[in-house]
Amino acid sequence: MAAFSPTIAMNMVMNPLQRHIKEIKRRLMIVGATIMVFFVVAFSYSGLLIEWFKRPFEDDLIFYAPAEALFASIKISFLAAIVVSVPMILYQFWKFIEPALLKKEQKWAVPLFFLGLGFFLLGLVFCNLVILPLVINFFVTFGMDRDITPELAVGMYVDFNVKFLLAFGFAFEIPLVLSLLARVGFVQADVLIQYRKYAAMVALILSAVVTPDATMFTMLLMAIPLIILYEIGIWGAKAFGRVPTPVAAEQGVDDPDDVITDEPKGS
Repeated sequence: MAAFSPTIAMNMVMNPLQRHIKEIKRRLMIVGATIMVFFVVAFSYSGLLIEWFKRPFEDDLIFYAPAEALFASIKISFLAAIVVSVPMILYQFWKFIEPALLKKEQKWAVPLFFLGLGFFLLGLVFCNLVILPLVINFFVTFGMDRDITPELAVGMYVDFNVKFLLAFGFAFEIPLVLSLLARVGFVQADVLIQYRKYAAMVALILSAVVTPDATMFTMLLMAIPLIILYEIGIWGAKAFGRVPTPVAAEQGVDDPDDVITDEPKGS
């Protein structure tokens, strides 16, 4: 019988890891190619998209630099491409975690696909109808109260809107992602509860980084929904998470069917 060498042990660890990395790269390339195709299409309609974006602001947008309007069109086209590519993004995410699921759990693909798409669109709608009008009205009114005439540059205006919309669109996926990770055994509800205060701190930091102006008003407008979504994710992890049996927990496995016993399974 051949000796079990450290090289063999390293290969047993690295080979699955390399396969996972290769699979992630392949799926990211598919997502990237999909976004690029839709970006080219959306760019031809960038004028209409900018006109639709400026609805909360009644005056005309202006631009200061020669290329500012071009970069604004690129940003808004990129946002549109991501929105249209969400079904492909969710599909690739599902196919990546599918091997870790049981056969009966794999039947959830279609409901989860539409649920994920619905959460993303809900985030966009919530941001567009509630958050952005509040933020834009707050800052414009703040300046006008001090006798300052608002003249918004198209580049900064589009950048402001795109960051908020993308952040809220993907943030609304938090409950679904946490529920799926709990279902495949990557996280557990009690761990999420334990790190609740750290999650709130991360939400504040992300809000400060993502929001264009990082004022306390805009930070809280983003951080509070993030914290609420994390709490919903905890509830989802409790409801749908895979709970190991005591014997499975002792052996470090998440699925009771994987428990090692001295008796054959057929007995």
